[in-house]
Amino acid sequence: MKAVILRVAKASLSIPNETKESISIGRGLVIFVGIDKKDNDATLEDFAEKVTNLRIFDDENGKLDFSLKDKNYEILCVPNFTLCANINKGRRPSFENVMPQDAARKLFENLIILLGARGLSVKSGKFGKTMVINTECIGPVNLVVEI
Repeated sequence: MKAVILRVAKASLSIPNETKESISIGRGLVIFVGIDKKDNDATLEDFAEKVTNLRIFDDENGKLDFSLKDKNYEILCVPNFTLCANINKGRRPSFENVMPQDAARKLFENLIILLGARGLSVKSGKFGKTMVINTECIGPVNLVVEI
């Protein structure tokens, strides 16, 4: 599993031609999630634990000392299969290591459930859809996580 985590003041997501409503969060994290062929339920557990307790928010001295759970902030999870692309050869990404769509969708949905079960407020994008994502980043504080 590969993820890019952005610390945000707010973020929103919409799906063109599908709905006029947008999904939005206040302060928290936007997490772009890529699921590859080797991922499983144990990978999800490890990732959920990492995200829940990752100390990525500032204390009064500017030190990264608080987690999502500490601050009761929100998460916007966005499925992003291109994170698992291999770009080592040629000019076009190879997606040979990406988990097939139906299996990846199930794992992504399970990840949302696991994060919510940890007491986090989680919203998500829609698997397999093109989305318009707007973020207002704070920092910038952006992390790449591989589990």
